[in-house]
This record gives sequence, C-alpha cells and structure tokens, in this order.
Amino acid sequence: MLNEQEQKNIKARLRRIAGQINGIEKMVEDRRYCVDTLQQIMAARSALNQVALIILESHTKSCVVTAIQENRTEESVKELMDVLSKFAK
Repeated sequence: MLNEQEQKNIKARLRRIAGQINGIEKMVEDRRYCVDTLQQIMAARSALNQVALIILESHTKSCVVTAIQENRTEESVKELMDVLSKFAK
C-alpha cells in the first residue's frame, strides 16, 4: 500500500509522463524526425518503469512483508514472481 508521500510522488511522475506522451503525439503530428520521436518514446517508457518500480518496492515492503508475517509466504511470493515476470516482458 502506498503511503501519502509515495502517492504524491507517483502522481507527479504520472503527470510528467502524460506530458511526455502528449509531446510524442505532437511530434508525430508534426512529422518530426523518427529517431527523435523514438528517443522520446524510450524516455517515457523508462519513466513509466520507474513508477512501476516505486510501486513494486512499496508493495514488497508492505503487502509482502505482512503476508510473510501472516504465514502466507508461498502465495505472496508466487504473486510477486508473477508480477515480476510480466513486468520483465
């Protein structure tokens, strides 16, 4: 579960990412150089990955730890590994 500061941080990051996406859309409309557009896409993907890592860290420190303390280790680790597997694709 995200704490209030993490939530504010993520919301700010997501607003910046939304701005990047809007900028990419404008680059496409303006028929900007393909490599420049691709670089902006890679930057937006990287920023989104960073948001995912923040959420993953928070989940691990809160939900996974709680599950382990409640003797639900196997199901919690399986869920975490499933998410990491999808994230790595």
